[in-house]
Amino acid sequence: MDDHDERGTTMTGVDPDRLDDQQLMRELETIHRTRHDTLLYGSNDALRAHNDRMARLEGEYLRRNPSRFVSPGRTREGARERTGGADGRGPEGAPVGKWGPGATTGPGGA
Repeated sequence: MDDHDERGTTMTGVDPDRLDDQQLMRELETIHRTRHDTLLYGSNDALRAHNDRMARLEGEYLRRNPSRFVSPGRTREGARERTGGADGRGPEGAPVGKWGPGATTGPGGA
């Protein structure tokens, strides 16, 4: 049997459970890198196929890594601590951006 499905089916690419860990990570990196362009410029069929493939790849990753490290800052509680409260503002009411309290731009300004 061919590793890739033929046109007209919903899944494209190798079935995620047949990929080794390194191949799975490469596939995940690729699909995340192409996500934005697919959303903005892909047809509805392309977006549906992308959604399905991404869900299958991510599901396989989670199946293999049920005890993966979860950064405390990526939880609701951690986000509240990072922002200084539920209103998204830090100390002294300064906005809290991606780059820290009061930052509205990335490193180097502008």
